[in-house]
Order: sequence, then C-alpha cells, then structure tokens
Amino acid sequence: MNSEKPQTLRRYLVAPGEVIEGLNENEGIYVFDYGGVRRAAVLGLVEASQEEVNYIPLKGFYFPKEGDIVIGLVTSHGAANWFLDINSPYTGVLSVQDFFGVKQGGRVPDDPFSYLKIGDYVKAKIVAFDRTRDPVLTVQDKGLGRVVEGTVVTVKPVKVPRIIGKKGSMLETLRSSTGCDFFVAVNGRVHITCPNELLQEIAIMAIRMIEEQSHLAGLTRRIKEFIEEERKVRGV
Repeated sequence: MNSEKPQTLRRYLVAPGEVIEGLNENEGIYVFDYGGVRRAAVLGLVEASQEEVNYIPLKGFYFPKEGDIVIGLVTSHGAANWFLDINSPYTGVLSVQDFFGVKQGGRVPDDPFSYLKIGDYVKAKIVAFDRTRDPVLTVQDKGLGRVVEGTVVTVKPVKVPRIIGKKGSMLETLRSSTGCDFFVAVNGRVHITCPNELLQEIAIMAIRMIEEQSHLAGLTRRIKEFIEEERKVRGV
C-alpha cells in the first residue's frame, strides 16, 4: 500500500521587503538579498511545495538587457533614427542604416520613413544598453523586422512567464487550442497570427484572462476549457 501523501502547494502573498524562504530561482530585479536572506522587491505571490519555491511578481516593469528580443511600437523619428516604445521606462532606438541593412550591402531609399511609420510594430534585438543611454536596437537577424500581419497585444511584462508557462506548457495550450501562432517578447508584447478574426478574438481574450488570473492555480486547464467553449459558441 502506498503511504505517500499527495504534495500540497501553499500560496501566499509577500509585500516588498518580506523574506521569501527557500527560493530556488534567481528572480532578477524583483528579488534582493538583505541581512543574509532573500526578499521580495515588489508585491508578489509565493508558491511553495516540498520540492521548490517560486516567486511570481504581480507588479513590475521591463528592464532592458542586451540580447533581448523585444517588440517595439514606433512613436516618432529623427533625422536618422526611429524611436520605439518598448513597454519600458526606456525608449528603443533603431537607426535607419540598421533597418535597411547598410552594413550588409543595403541602401537607404530617398524616403526611408515611408517604409516604417509611426504606429508600426517592430521585432528587434537589443544590441547595446548601459543605463546611461536608451537601448540600441537591430533588426538584422532572422525573424526580425516590421510586423506585417496579425495583431500585437501588450501585457504587463511580469506576466510573461505565466503566458509561457512551465516548460512552455501554457504557450503550447494556446497554440494547440486556437490554431494560432504566438510570439511572446520579454517586454510584455505578444504577436498573434491566426487563421481568421474569430480565432484572433478568442486568442486575445485568452491572453487577457492569463494576465488577470496569473496568481491562480489550475490556470492552464481553465484556459483550455475557456478556448474550447468559445470556439464551440462561435462555431470555429
């Protein structure tokens, strides 16, 4: 007879400065060490089991890092650059020369700003950032450049890990249940491409549901059930 007891998951809120006992993973800017213990930097949810302790920030912003792939929204331009909202206190800077690949042999057209306009979204990589100046972006990598199809949804950056899920479980549920493709950028922007508008609406609703209920257990199952019900109601 198996006498092992089922594992229980304990959840509790921690305020900024409170100790997080037994934290396994480095949570970056949302956790700090003080007095020999690890403490929460922002309001968050702790999930503690016998095997591991995880900390889920409920508030926070995107802090740029070199190498990050982000989705930026073009808000303005200067003589030789576009300026992009990257869902952060910092503004992304994309040069005209980089966009047209001058170093790779490309040429800048007479009216470069007609090719990338205010309101366009761009997938880009951060190639330089040192806190003293805004992050420099490039689109000269595979899969980067102007977003030409689908839609982009902006969420709180701290919700990105929940949208992806453990080992990509939530993302796989979203893809398999909707038939849509999802690209989740670390700065809290999700690029969604779907076969039709009805599925796109369902996909957006699912993302919003994850964002709002990220602190609750059993969310992957509920998202799957929600999508299945919406598809049934809408006949898609």
